[in-house]
Amino acid sequence: MTATKAQKSPADARRKSVSGLKAAFNILDKWGCTADQAQAILRLPKATYYKYRNDPESARLDRDQLTRISYLLNMHQALRIVFENPENVCGFMRKRNHNPYFHGRAPLEVIESGDFATLYETFRRIDTLRNGLW
Repeated sequence: MTATKAQKSPADARRKSVSGLKAAFNILDKWGCTADQAQAILRLPKATYYKYRNDPESARLDRDQLTRISYLLNMHQALRIVFENPENVCGFMRKRNHNPYFHGRAPLEVIESGDFATLYETFRRIDTLRNGLW
């Protein structure tokens, strides 16, 4: 079996899905998200959220949820590249931002609506920090 086929196996996809969910939970915790915020951002019903928090291996995520997780991981990675101080990496999402898109709101306030387009746009704005374009 080639490496490409192995990467596309259901078991590998499942493993990546569970790993991504665990990482997303850790990131959301570091950002200081409440359970309600995390549920909205990940688009998980309350009971499912708590089930997956207690047993991530039981998670069955759809493409939308996996994409949301990807945006969270990439936002956090961009912040880790931009900031050396862990306090800034984790605190950025709670800090008021006066750039045009955020209009004085913290990025976390913007994405807590759970709206997919808002999550994407926030990811895009934070990702531009990597290139110093903000």
